[in-house]
Amino acid sequence: MASPPGKGRDGIRPRVRRRSLLLGAAALGGIGAAGCTRVAPAAGTRGGELLDRLRAQGVVRLGIAGEVPFGYIDRQGRLTGEAPELARVIFKRLGVDAVQPVPTEFGSLIPGLNSQQFDVVAAGMYVNAERCEQVIFADPDYQMLDSFVVRKGNPKGLRSYQDVVAKKAKFATGTGYAQIQHAVDAGYKESDILIVPDQVAGLNAVEAGRVDVFAGTAVTVREVVKKSAKTEAIEPFAPVVKGQRQVDGGAFAFRPGETRLRDAFNTELHQLKKSGELLRILRPFGFTEDELTDLTAKELCGR
Repeated sequence: MASPPGKGRDGIRPRVRRRSLLLGAAALGGIGAAGCTRVAPAAGTRGGELLDRLRAQGVVRLGIAGEVPFGYIDRQGRLTGEAPELARVIFKRLGVDAVQPVPTEFGSLIPGLNSQQFDVVAAGMYVNAERCEQVIFADPDYQMLDSFVVRKGNPKGLRSYQDVVAKKAKFATGTGYAQIQHAVDAGYKESDILIVPDQVAGLNAVEAGRVDVFAGTAVTVREVVKKSAKTEAIEPFAPVVKGQRQVDGGAFAFRPGETRLRDAFNTELHQLKKSGELLRILRPFGFTEDELTDLTAKELCGR
């Protein structure tokens, strides 16, 4: 999915905060103000009492970061994205009919969750060991590789961070993206990285020749080049860390005491995976069979 307590969504040993990519600050702010009522934490209830409370009130508050395609408000003012749409299905099955967005910066999602500003993080947050010390995760609903935006034909033959370093390519990525650290781990000098606000700005930088490559997640890169005649997305790849390929998974996050809700959520998620319904829900947001995963939160928390 920040510097303590949450770190970058898309990467390996995520150590940098990933900021949100906002479609409409005014719309997000207005909805957020309406959704930030605090509630008292569950106390003394084994497994937590939040599931019962949500069923009684009929609505669950989702922490989102305004980021396409993970969780955002569209141009019609509707909450959407892979995580909110999945949340609608799963919480309906759990007896909670409505979802309510609470927008915030990506780095504020874990603090907001633990301070009762919303009930669950629905932002495609990457599962990593540091975050696992502060929240509990459902099993991942997707896995993610990296990709590059390059000029048509990929003239420099850039297919990895090691290629970027070896060929002295001009490199860009987004503000707070974990791809910053991926490039640095490969030997790229951090001060030479062009930092841009989001993937659209990265696309523009490649099209204008300011940089040779823009790095992001496979889904965001694949989507942003669709309307570009000058660029293309390379094949998704796993960054190499200490000689090993690493694939990460994104999941819903819950407060540490709410194991009952997390476990009920997992039960429904696994049924959606088994039936094939999960891909139907995620496909409109650019996800393919390559992004489906059997990774577990336990595996990722143990890294």
